[in-house]
Amino acid sequence: MDIQFFGANCLVIGTKQLRITIDDNLSELGASGPTKAGDVAMFTGSPLKPKVETKLVIDGPGEFEVAGVSIKGMSVRAHMDTADQKTATLYKITADDINLVVTGHIYPELTEKELENIGLVDILCVPVGGNGYTLDPTGALSVIKKIEPKLVIPTHYADKTLNFPVPQQTLEEALKTLAMEPKETINKLKIKESDLTDVLQLVVLERS
Repeated sequence: MDIQFFGANCLVIGTKQLRITIDDNLSELGASGPTKAGDVAMFTGSPLKPKVETKLVIDGPGEFEVAGVSIKGMSVRAHMDTADQKTATLYKITADDINLVVTGHIYPELTEKELENIGLVDILCVPVGGNGYTLDPTGALSVIKKIEPKLVIPTHYADKTLNFPVPQQTLEEALKTLAMEPKETINKLKIKESDLTDVLQLVVLERS
């Protein structure tokens, strides 16, 4: 499995058979998005119609099987939802024997039932920018402790090249609150199941 970060909450997950683009709303933030023809385009919140012909658009709950990749979308409370709302979609992607979860802008207090539905997680991609726009580092840390992944990838933090509606905390500020030292900072994470350990690690992905 390959993972690249393109800024905001936008990630690209790659396997030998499939390319998945997550939360490519970069055109709304003043940048070019990575979505290509033939991708599976997924959105954790409000979807943005891809400008190219994608294989599939997933913008809500459900279970999907595409090119040997299992995708499970679960309705959860968004960061700004009231207690009776669930307008966000959390995704669990299983490929190459790795379970990866992308939270999106969720409310940090996941329920026991939601955690049970999520199950075992190897890699967790979680926003840290805060300021009312998404999870702040404290909320992200709560999610990390509840989900208990083996590896964490922070997303959605301050970026001078993106026009966020609300200023985001810097990655450096977020890491202080998380109290986690990055294992490494790289452009693309290429990982297989045997690379994962039982010791929680954090990897910073440079923006592609």
